[in-house]
Amino acid sequence: MKKGFRKRLLSIVLCLALLLGVVGCQSQPKSSGIPETKEFDISVYQNKDYLITAEKLKAMLGSENLVLVDCNNPSIYASEHIPGAIGVGFHAFADKIGKPGDPGWGIIKQKEDLQKTLESLGIDNQKTVVFYSDVFKGPGADGRAVWQLKIAGMNNVKMLVGGLSYWKSLGYPITAEVAQPKPVAGVVLKDYDQSYIATKDYVFNNLGKQVMLDVRTEGEFQGSQKSGEPRGGHIQGAINMLWLDLLNKDGTPKSPEEITTLMAAKGVKPTDEFIVY
Repeated sequence: MKKGFRKRLLSIVLCLALLLGVVGCQSQPKSSGIPETKEFDISVYQNKDYLITAEKLKAMLGSENLVLVDCNNPSIYASEHIPGAIGVGFHAFADKIGKPGDPGWGIIKQKEDLQKTLESLGIDNQKTVVFYSDVFKGPGADGRAVWQLKIAGMNNVKMLVGGLSYWKSLGYPITAEVAQPKPVAGVVLKDYDQSYIATKDYVFNNLGKQVMLDVRTEGEFQGSQKSGEPRGGHIQGAINMLWLDLLNKDGTPKSPEEITTLMAAKGVKPTDEFIVY
């Protein structure tokens, strides 16, 4: 991984900035009964192991070697989700003591607590663990979950290309039937990789030294607190770049060239280190 893609805070932008990917060209088998489409090609991504295509996931449904995790709002999960998916909401792997803005609120759980949470969800070090959300309904909690488990040393986690909306556009199955996790034991986590984390002190000490991207809406950037922010506005010196700008209209990531051009317009080159929040 290049140095320029190491420091960040949260959101689906994590995985998109790491991956820099684009659509591709493998045909779906005609025997599936679904109209022939072009499979999303992840081979052009720098770190393609972060992703799984809808076609690959569909072929794995029902497998004992798959743990499928829905990171949507619980109300969305209750109405529709991919068969077999476990609903965990937005902050499954983060502490939520107090309220947003309080010290420690929203940061990744302590290693021992995270281990217990993963075991209760049936997540271990061997199974393929796939996270997804509806990328157009936000807030990209699947990318955040992948990031959190990656820094804990889990290399078997992936994010579904295009999320639930793209899955549905392909005509793939959805259900309202609630799936129950199958708890496991013995999850092994590493000490958290601090190179993936930008703490409050790190951000403060690097004001004016690194590009800082605020990927929220323009309204939030300008001071709206509709999403629960304890204070309105943005971090001093931050540049606004809506995270949806990195996606195509179908929810898939834009091409490497398009993303590189977009990031360059915000003052970020592939070799740069920058902060995202």
